[in-house]
Amino acid sequence: MDAMADTEIPTTTFPDGRSTVALAQGTWNMGDEPAARATELDALRAGLDAGLTAIDTAEMYGSGRSEELVGEAIAGRRDEVFLISKVLPSNASRRGTGEAARRSLARLGTDRLDLYLLHWRGSHPLADTVAAMQELVEEGLIRAWGVSNLDADDLDELAAIPGGDAAQTDQVLYNLAQRGPEHDVIPWARSRSMPVMAYSPLDQGRLATDPTLAALAEPLGVSAGQLALAWVVRHA
Repeated sequence: MDAMADTEIPTTTFPDGRSTVALAQGTWNMGDEPAARATELDALRAGLDAGLTAIDTAEMYGSGRSEELVGEAIAGRRDEVFLISKVLPSNASRRGTGEAARRSLARLGTDRLDLYLLHWRGSHPLADTVAAMQELVEEGLIRAWGVSNLDADDLDELAAIPGGDAAQTDQVLYNLAQRGPEHDVIPWARSRSMPVMAYSPLDQGRLATDPTLAALAEPLGVSAGQLALAWVVRHA
């Protein structure tokens, strides 16, 4: 972490002009084990100290316990953080989206989210979710919104909805071992100057111990994990 603190972290810019660091702290599986809570809090706070000020969570993670953990970690430091959470598809009706957002805010101990994402597409019409997101922006409860796990056809449909072009990002599974978004989602997003957020950039840790990556990374003086992260930041 000390080495990272001395390194300039790249940034990404959203269509609305706001920027944040291009490497976020993910919290999937955090909050599941009470015995790990202290370690997880220390990790999140150390990340903030190192400049990893974007934190991604979701109401689904730990059935809300991840958001509670994040809220504790950022207490007293909210203004440092670019805070991202997600609404479950089952909650993403026009009314349900707002209710879910308010529950997330309560668990996080904050009055606003910097980015609120539809976690994946479900049975509720995208138009209803978009309308709810617009209302949350107007109320000041979220600064902006986006989507996750939508393919290019879904994104075309979203863009055709009134207000749908306000989506700031699509968060998708993307790493050196999982490159499907290169065929459709990434070209779609680039044509609209919309960044793609890549989740599981280390393929759930597998790339950090990949021997081929380690051999390529060694002459560069970096780890396999660092090389994999740098690749995603450059290509997403």
